[in-house]
Amino acid sequence: MLVVLMARVPFLDRTVGPDRMARWHAMAGRYTIGLTVAHALLIIEGYALTGRTDPVTESVRVVLHYPDMLKATVALLLLLLTAAVSARAARRRLSHETWYYLHLLTYTAIFLAFGHQIANGADFDRPFARSAWYALYAVALALIARYRILVPVQMARRHRLRVTEVRSEAPDVVSVLVSGDRLDALTVRPGQFFRWRFLAPGLWWTASPYSVSAVPDGHALRITVKALGGHSAALATLRPGTRVWAEGPYGALTRDRAAGRPTLLLAAGVGITPLRVLFETLPRDPVLIHWGRRPEDLVLRKEIEAIAARRGARAYYSVGHPAGYRLPVDAATLRSLVPDVAVRACFLCGPPGWTAAAEAALREAGVPARRIHHESFAW
Repeated sequence: MLVVLMARVPFLDRTVGPDRMARWHAMAGRYTIGLTVAHALLIIEGYALTGRTDPVTESVRVVLHYPDMLKATVALLLLLLTAAVSARAARRRLSHETWYYLHLLTYTAIFLAFGHQIANGADFDRPFARSAWYALYAVALALIARYRILVPVQMARRHRLRVTEVRSEAPDVVSVLVSGDRLDALTVRPGQFFRWRFLAPGLWWTASPYSVSAVPDGHALRITVKALGGHSAALATLRPGTRVWAEGPYGALTRDRAAGRPTLLLAAGVGITPLRVLFETLPRDPVLIHWGRRPEDLVLRKEIEAIAARRGARAYYSVGHPAGYRLPVDAATLRSLVPDVAVRACFLCGPPGWTAAAEAALREAGVPARRIHHESFAW
């Protein structure tokens, strides 16, 4: 189930949303590690009690003399390594790329552990149980092969994406324009994102999620990225003609979540990118509020103002410096700017701490949780 949640199955992506699946994956991963460790310790202790020996002697006997147990032990060590690098303290010290590739060791652990389940599991003496277990693993493998390998390869061959322009938008923020073949065949809904792999030195080995920041016109796709790490900072050095692999589109932060209601869009910093497209395309009087530390952090502001003028929509801005232009993230501010906030569908995008504060403010302002929608790309 952990593997299926991260297989990027389109049906799950549309109905559940990638951020919620990632949270479920992380939560279930902690239970899985805990249960696996408990399984190993309790089996050893139980066998030691039955055989009237000590746990160390029993561990050596089980690992060295039971079928496939040496491989299963290596699998357990790999799972523990994955748990260690996934801990919050470790993630702060590792680059996303290092964490990601160490995390892939989970697949090796699953492969190594499978044999001892069949060889030593008494339940699998029954043909039906054994066949069902093989089928579960086969389905998970098929989903990974299709949606994480075959579909991206087919997309790369069909669309032949390349960088056409890199444009500075603000300090440490650039927009990257990508063009290719038959882009009109891509069904990209406003608010969605792709996982982008730029085939340039230092970038080709990782795929990062970036939202489309302009309404697709069938000729080009645009992303707007802030330099928050080595990978995102390197995008400013991309040259026109660089080949691109893109997986997607993904994401459920789309107009479908509005369910026909008027909307309120709350963004912080570069979190404006998916909401800028929604602001242009959502019906029924969308209102947008954009928070930034400084005026230059209000990315794509000219485009937002042009959209607001064209549509007769409202856009508000908040900055901490200079003083006097800061809007608190609280219920009173939301009610004063948007008196009917309680009846609106609300979309959020920004850093995790700000998103939590904005969600709490919306709840206090009377917006039920089912009408507050956001996606997080935090790892």
